[in-house]
Amino acid sequence: MTREEKSQVIQDLTAQLADTSTIYLADISGLDATTTSNLRRACFKANVTLAVVKNTLLEKAMEASDKDFGELPEVLKGNTSMMIAEAANAPAKVIKEFRKKSKDRPLLKGAFVEEAVYIGDDQLDALVNIKSREELIGDIITLLQSPAKNVVSALQSGGSKLSGILKTLSDK
Repeated sequence: MTREEKSQVIQDLTAQLADTSTIYLADISGLDATTTSNLRRACFKANVTLAVVKNTLLEKAMEASDKDFGELPEVLKGNTSMMIAEAANAPAKVIKEFRKKSKDRPLLKGAFVEEAVYIGDDQLDALVNIKSREELIGDIITLLQSPAKNVVSALQSGGSKLSGILKTLSDK
């Protein structure tokens, strides 16, 4: 790979890092071609982009980026695959679901989610439990609707009681 090609790859990676707020680094070494293909299909279904990257080029792209990746460049050893998604927990769910079939791979090296850095495979369960933006909006709407529903139901039940009392009085 020539210097110009490396420079172009670094620029592309820097642009990708700037455009997304969810980046997972995983080790998929040891997977055969069929299993890797199945992993790519699972990622595609979950709207996750999976790409194998060179560690040095990704490290230079992280340095050139405006974001603070903390300790994440330190995990760039061995084979590294980068998973990018809109939903913060989508790659973690793909990894966890895929492990049910292929034991210990892919192995989570680290993740950068909404300005927070997670290092190590032991963080996978915490990452799976992160709520996506849509789930958080749904929770907020549910919370906002709950008091309004209580008021409306109280008014409706009170209205039926009041009309019942008035009807009884008018009958007398």
